[in-house]
Amino acid sequence: MTEEEAIYWLQARLDVPRETFERLEAFVALLIAETCNQNLIAASTLSLIWSRHVVDSAQLLPLAPPSGPWVDLGTGAGFPGLIVAILSQRDVVLVESRPRRSQFLSSVIEKLDLGSRCTVAAARAEAVPARAFAVISARAFAPLDRLLDIGTRFADDETHWLLPKGRNAKAELDAVLGTWQGSFRIEPSVTDPDSAIIVAGQVRRRRQR
Repeated sequence: MTEEEAIYWLQARLDVPRETFERLEAFVALLIAETCNQNLIAASTLSLIWSRHVVDSAQLLPLAPPSGPWVDLGTGAGFPGLIVAILSQRDVVLVESRPRRSQFLSSVIEKLDLGSRCTVAAARAEAVPARAFAVISARAFAPLDRLLDIGTRFADDETHWLLPKGRNAKAELDAVLGTWQGSFRIEPSVTDPDSAIIVAGQVRRRRQR
């Protein structure tokens, strides 16, 4: 997907209003500026921000239930959680333990006036108070087995898990099915034909016999 195709996808698939698109543009500008101070995204993807990062995050929204709070584990530079907060009216919690990144996220939330709906949990996910969310997302956060183990503190039987896992999605899923049960499927990524998203629900660890 090219940058032009990514912007077209946002407009055609999500019907992004002009004001919201301007917020996305403002976030991209803040991200590029801050990347000079800390390594938020790979330098090789700076020219591909809209496809590799913005749309790669935004494509989770059509896979999610229409409402309910969202938690993003290991948000990093803001993907996908901050993009979800910009593009929707959902309450979003961004979990990011690295101080400089969590500070960057908090500054973006303030500058984009997202503070009433979007908050940063500046701690390791294991230390964040447990509660159930409608959606759990995580991008490049942890291997799937560990991710499911950490994420269950934020899940109940109604929780949707949306986990971009790149080209190794099926292999990672196959590797945990002996340990974890639930409703699992793999959705193709719109940004990369070799990448995929694990979509799951009713996730729980299997009882050992």
